[in-house]
Amino acid sequence: MTSSSWQDFRAAEPAFADTVQKRFQQYKHHVLATLRKDGSPRVTGLEAEFRLDELWFGMMPGSRKALDLRRDPRFALQANPGPDAEMADGDVRISGRAVEVTDPAVLARFVDAVTPPEPFLLFRAEPAEVVRTGLDGDDLVVQVWRPGHDLRTIRRGNDDSPPREM
Repeated sequence: MTSSSWQDFRAAEPAFADTVQKRFQQYKHHVLATLRKDGSPRVTGLEAEFRLDELWFGMMPGSRKALDLRRDPRFALQANPGPDAEMADGDVRISGRAVEVTDPAVLARFVDAVTPPEPFLLFRAEPAEVVRTGLDGDDLVVQVWRPGHDLRTIRRGNDDSPPREM
């Protein structure tokens, strides 16, 4: 899995990065998937922070999700779908690696910006894939970004026709 920083993603696709970030910022709580020790998925709530040009995950020391990420840094983060089934701004998810931050200077900058409850662990997200799915008329539109690749846009109709890449 090739991953990058949030800054790399923003530099490669600034408009798409803004769309994704705005979608996440509509709600405070999102859904994080990690891998348990036996390899099965664990899904839990999480507050994601877009600060200091990065995507951060703060969590309590000893939490299952923190222990999962320390053992295996792969994650998937699903934006809160909101209060109804409309999802007018689309469905957004990010997957990649979560890197624990231990540098005291970086932790201090994060504390100054966010004032998290302490003690806490901090992870920086390194996106390997960012996906937005939405509707345009009767078409399902899927946008996919991966490091080192152009943004792909795929349209699928509500029939048997094959998907169309734009």
